[in-house]
Amino acid sequence: MSGVIRRVVIRGRVQGVGYRAWVEHQAKRHGLQGWVRNRRDGCVEAVFEGGEDVVTNIVASCRRGPSSARVDDVAEETASEDTLGLRRAGEAFSVLPTI
Repeated sequence: MSGVIRRVVIRGRVQGVGYRAWVEHQAKRHGLQGWVRNRRDGCVEAVFEGGEDVVTNIVASCRRGPSSARVDDVAEETASEDTLGLRRAGEAFSVLPTI
């Protein structure tokens, strides 16, 4: 592991507006590892691993999201390597199926 691992759950109008694709693009652009997925309850869940400053910045960006989204809340917590390990083998950052 090369830094911190954070799990975030984003609530609001965050599905059907390109939020997952936006998260994937931002994470890859900043060299982060992890994953993002929709949840059946209407939220988006993501896990980021990287340098503390970079992870802090992407979590802050998640509070705004893409222009078509409306973010009402972002819950953040420290996550484990096991949680990070849910991404697809061979991928630094994955878009996972809805749970």
